[in-house]
Amino acid sequence: MGFHDPRVVDRGGRLVHTSGLPDAEVGQVVRVMDALFRWREAEQRSSRASRAYMQLGETDMKALRFVIVRTEQGHHVTAREIADHLGISSASTTKLLDRLEAGGHIRRTPHPTDRRAIAVVVGAETRRAAERTVGREHARRFQVAAALTPDERETVIRFLDALSATTTPDEETGAEADGSGPPAEG
Repeated sequence: MGFHDPRVVDRGGRLVHTSGLPDAEVGQVVRVMDALFRWREAEQRSSRASRAYMQLGETDMKALRFVIVRTEQGHHVTAREIADHLGISSASTTKLLDRLEAGGHIRRTPHPTDRRAIAVVVGAETRRAAERTVGREHARRFQVAAALTPDERETVIRFLDALSATTTPDEETGAEADGSGPPAEG
């Protein structure tokens, strides 16, 4: 029994209600929670390793991925689009792009259709490094999902969408449902 077993960490059932579930099913749910924890830990290790390899921060990596994907879709990416995608201010976006440009990861070029705008282009070496790290990781994950049957994939999609919906602010405390919000006052 692990950290995610309500029979251990919430014996009184204050948070997790297991009534009506046979013990074997509670155990299976705990195995799901443990597997999610292992996935999250593995994904975080992989993300840290990729960022360390490329010597970039998380927001930098998100920006580069956005530019790479949108470029592959035939789009010329602007600073405004990066700001909107990341949910950061124009000033923060300028600092981010300055940092990426100074590191040789991107270059700013005249936008081909809007003379007032600047297009952001990822450098060839950064693109290759992203393919070696994030791209290969994504390809392995894709193969795992592709190995499932269509019905299994639909079940996984429903489960992950429902799980994502649990990370909304808690009405009572204002904290995120995953515990990452501000500490409760008291």
